[in-house]
Amino acid sequence: QVQLVESGGGLVQAGGSLRLSCVASVRIFSHATVAWYRQAPGKQRELVANMINSSRTNYRDSVKGRFTISRDNAKKTVYLQMNNLTPDDTGVYYCALTWDRTYWGQGTQVTVSS
Repeated sequence: QVQLVESGGGLVQAGGSLRLSCVASVRIFSHATVAWYRQAPGKQRELVANMINSSRTNYRDSVKGRFTISRDNAKKTVYLQMNNLTPDDTGVYYCALTWDRTYWGQGTQVTVSS
């Protein structure tokens, strides 16, 4: 049973920073693709960033230069460092891990006030 547990969300003012963490209980982590998604109220879930094979990263255009995805394979943890946050970044952030299928965390709320 794969479990992903996110933490680090909260309320922050525009221009502030947050660091999300996602701990995975999975046997094989280092070769899995990991990602962060978010879902704003009334909108579809969207990909924020992903990391393939612990090296290649991809970001949605709106977060490039502000967000950084990283991982610690020894700790089986994925991070999302979010800087210069704006109200448009508000939403529930989900961690996802893809190996034989895609597994999802329960989500952590990020609220950015203007």
